[in-house]
Amino acid sequence: MRVSISAIGKLKAGPERELVDRYLSRAQGAGKQLGLSGFQIFEQSESRAGSVDQRKGDEAKFLTAQLSEGSVLIALDERGKSISSPAFSEKIFRMRDDGVRDMLFVIGGPDGLDKCVRQRADLVLSFSPLTWPHQIVRALLCEQIYRAITIASGHPYHRE
Repeated sequence: MRVSISAIGKLKAGPERELVDRYLSRAQGAGKQLGLSGFQIFEQSESRAGSVDQRKGDEAKFLTAQLSEGSVLIALDERGKSISSPAFSEKIFRMRDDGVRDMLFVIGGPDGLDKCVRQRADLVLSFSPLTWPHQIVRALLCEQIYRAITIASGHPYHRE
């Protein structure tokens, strides 16, 4: 199953980029044995449209452009469901076992996600009811993807 991230906001060189790169590199190496691949990030600058609704609409088009037939869409939104790391791992690998070929995670811009993205999502996740900068959410997501892989493989990275 290919795993991708579509995000509003571009990461610059620095500690956030290093964390993202580190966890994606780990995920790529460990994920191969479990049938996960890809680990691409698609990013775009924030929309410059005049209204919030227009910005969110513009960004929604970009965020969902990588969806293909049968893709699973997981949206990150503070209004989403909070789950544990083991439950996150279980969801990812259950989808893989069910034959899902592509999983796309989306991270919205400062105005959040357009409701059409949340409605299309197969799962809306929240890392917290707090609002986080896209750079930190991206690093958190990449770490949780790596953690999900280690949980599924029985690696001792995750401790309960």
